[in-house]
Amino acid sequence: MAPQTLNYTGPASEADLESLAANLRDRNFEVVIVDTAAEAKTALIDRIPEGSQVHSGKSKTLEDTGVLGELMESDRYDFVRRRTLKLDRQTQRDEIRKLSATPDIMLGSVQAVTAAGQLVFASASGSQIGPIASGAGKLILVIGSQKIVPDLDAAFRRIKEHVFPWEDARLREQLGVGTKLTRTLIIEGDYTPGRTTIVLVRNPIGV
Repeated sequence: MAPQTLNYTGPASEADLESLAANLRDRNFEVVIVDTAAEAKTALIDRIPEGSQVHSGKSKTLEDTGVLGELMESDRYDFVRRRTLKLDRQTQRDEIRKLSATPDIMLGSVQAVTAAGQLVFASASGSQIGPIASGAGKLILVIGSQKIVPDLDAAFRRIKEHVFPWEDARLREQLGVGTKLTRTLIIEGDYTPGRTTIVLVRNPIGV
């Protein structure tokens, strides 16, 4: 039987979104549902105390919210990326690694989320996976509803058929080199309630 055709870019139905939110809460995640990227940005900023050390992975979703620009420009937060961009990636690699490993708050997204509430991440270097999995004190994820898939098989299909080609093309255009898929992470739930907040966005956001 041929695999089910998946829509990787269209919004999920309200019923699917509400069902996912309930399943995520059952897995010890806090869930907030918003309509737009602008509302997602507000939800993020409201959850970042002033003075916090904040880090983020490379994320088209976060770029779309506009929160990364605000963090780069604001002195109210200790934004790790603002500090690491000033360091030499060859001679100060260890310092960059240590700064990135254990922030107070990690911001990010997922490449896919199953209808049952499993969070699926993919990475080339894996630099963001450590703080996402356990290193960060708090984790806040923004997830567009187009990233909802039926199950884990569909999640990895979404990564290979949609996310990876998009990211590879983007990097080849910007840097002249492609990417690799060398790390994946599946988060089934939170061991400690209250660590992870998920902002679900009705409108598609990110890739």
